[in-house]
Amino acid sequence: MRIGIIGTGVAGSLLAEILAGDRGLQVEAFDRLAEGEESEAGTGLNLGPNALKALRLHLPARHAAVRRASYPWRRWIIETATGQRLFDLDLQEVAEEPGIRLRWSELYRVLRAPVAGMTRHGLTLMEVEEDARGRLIPVFTTPSGALVRPAAYDLLVACDGRYSRLRALTAGVPQPRFFGVAMTRLLVRNAAWCPYDEYGQWFNGNHRLLSYRLPGGAAYIAGSVVLPSPEAEVAESARTAEFQRLLYTPAEGAPCPAVAWMIERLAEQVAEIHWSRLQEAPLLRSALDGRVLFLGDAAHAMVPTLGQGATQAVEDAVIAGQVLRRGGGPADVAAWRDTRVGFVRRFSLEASDTLFPGCDPVAGSIAKTAGAFRDRLRRLYTDVPGPEAFAGG
Repeated sequence: MRIGIIGTGVAGSLLAEILAGDRGLQVEAFDRLAEGEESEAGTGLNLGPNALKALRLHLPARHAAVRRASYPWRRWIIETATGQRLFDLDLQEVAEEPGIRLRWSELYRVLRAPVAGMTRHGLTLMEVEEDARGRLIPVFTTPSGALVRPAAYDLLVACDGRYSRLRALTAGVPQPRFFGVAMTRLLVRNAAWCPYDEYGQWFNGNHRLLSYRLPGGAAYIAGSVVLPSPEAEVAESARTAEFQRLLYTPAEGAPCPAVAWMIERLAEQVAEIHWSRLQEAPLLRSALDGRVLFLGDAAHAMVPTLGQGATQAVEDAVIAGQVLRRGGGPADVAAWRDTRVGFVRRFSLEASDTLFPGCDPVAGSIAKTAGAFRDRLRRLYTDVPGPEAFAGG
């Protein structure tokens, strides 16, 4: 069986690695970026304990490598902008091991290293053709504009992200659902004076800051801005230092040291802030009668509240790898994954309640200390099957 993987982000790199040693499979991967171009990609991210469990069970060498490249994520706190503590959780009360926090560029480096020899870079997917046997031929362009048709594949796997070109070509562009909240992301490269370390969230009304330190002396800051309506775009007036200061400065009382530090960084680096809108896309696992498989954000882009986007891409990749190595296909991947993904998407959206107007973020955050929320976190962080679950497949 010949498999072509489009995109070598989280899901694509891990899938290629887990399939590489199977003699019955010919695997090739393609990425639109030039080799090394991703070295400064993105900002920061946290991978949940369930991603680390998936790697530990299925790709232990990769588990060790990402641990070495990251800081552990052991604790989750929620406070008001003035410093009132609302929620404080040791993750190992609900998980088997800590999560991690690191820069996107470091995660890409660690995940792509084992599959560098089977990846072709600098190729942008343009079309998908079909040969006389019904196999799929991806058509790429090079930076010079030349067309490349590398081979015909029995299966193409879309690992090219939320705006997947392969999904658009084979199943149409998905219609996203927006929620009336804009999200901001900022990397602070010099965070020597950052007054906190672990994963924290701070609320000023429904506007939330989320932040944590990263390896290399950096810190990641994510913000949220309530929009006038679900479909509203981000106004230019929001992209100013003054707006950022007002957004997170409490009307009564002084901001706590953590929030004060973040406000200054946001104002100083306002031109570097990356903006997006809170959204999710419909779950779709396959197309073209099972000749195309969707993984990660290409299959199920979700809201980022529980940090499960990249984490679910990890789970997708290792489970799909086990299924494909045993002769299964997209329908079998769906059987293993889609109920789980549905739970994670619903839970992530429900956990976003404190970002929405009409919800009291103080009461909503305190409610997350209850047993029901912790029970679902435990399910989220531990319900990952190991290779032995596929032994009879």
